[in-house]
Amino acid sequence: MKKLFSTKEVHPRDRFDYWHSVACNNLVGHSSTPECRQTFAAEIETGMLADIQLVLFENSPMDVARTAKHVAQSQGDELFVCQQAAGLLALEQDGRQLVLGAGDVTLLDPLLPYSARFAAGSKLLVVKVPRRELAARIGKTREMIAIALKPSEAGHRWTSSFLAMLPGVAGRMTPTTEEIAKNQILDLIAVSLLKARRALRPCISSARSVALLNVRAAIESRLSDPGLNATSVAEAARVSIRYANALLAEENTSIMRLVLAMRLARCRQALEDPLQDHRTVSEIAYGWGFSDMTHFGRRFKDMYDTSPRDYRKSANGPRRGAAL
Repeated sequence: MKKLFSTKEVHPRDRFDYWHSVACNNLVGHSSTPECRQTFAAEIETGMLADIQLVLFENSPMDVARTAKHVAQSQGDELFVCQQAAGLLALEQDGRQLVLGAGDVTLLDPLLPYSARFAAGSKLLVVKVPRRELAARIGKTREMIAIALKPSEAGHRWTSSFLAMLPGVAGRMTPTTEEIAKNQILDLIAVSLLKARRALRPCISSARSVALLNVRAAIESRLSDPGLNATSVAEAARVSIRYANALLAEENTSIMRLVLAMRLARCRQALEDPLQDHRTVSEIAYGWGFSDMTHFGRRFKDMYDTSPRDYRKSANGPRRGAAL
């Protein structure tokens, strides 16, 4: 994480206005009023995890409002996963009100107005996730905004703990590791949101999202098994093959096409990871469940328009000792 702003470096009379400008540029446009301008103090840190931006705020008490006017000027298409690291934060969006304490997590939609009140000692982590990627996991996101995910529940505690670790590892991992971590955190967030939504009011769309997530999890956990088939995936996800394929058809895929795509993605990540230079292309392919190298090479080229060996060369460049 990189420190973007600190009031320690600004004259007291300019601290709040400068903070507001930096916050608007790095999060979203909003109006805000500090409890006390003369004593206002704040810090902002930012970092990246793959294509996800992390913004860590620490500030004095203040009120914040994102209005319809601010929304109309918005250009991004992201959702905000907020984890309260310390202190208290009161939020209101889409008719829901909640208070976040240390460790609590919630989802905010910057395309809808919201208001917030930061208490003394507040520290907030905002993870800006691509709307499309989270929606692919949970369906309609509006039903799940402004719901408090409390770490007192085991599943939410895992999500909160994973989020809390991100500032400490951002920028310190290889691109491949970051991509894996990004998908893991999106999956954890999705599971927590779906569980919270179902607890509030079970609905058909939520049940379909849970089933789809279960299918993906069943595939992921058995991806290296060359004997993986549609029957074993459906059994592990506790749905029928027909129902699983019907869900996946909405994403223009099927159980076995998804298996293939996920295996190829894992192989691609391994081929572009310099930490795996010691592994041959064949070893990587066999490790992710392929049993026929001719089939693997053909499918890889269909997906990425190049052979596995050429992909490795172009991704990493020539390096002594690289295993082909």
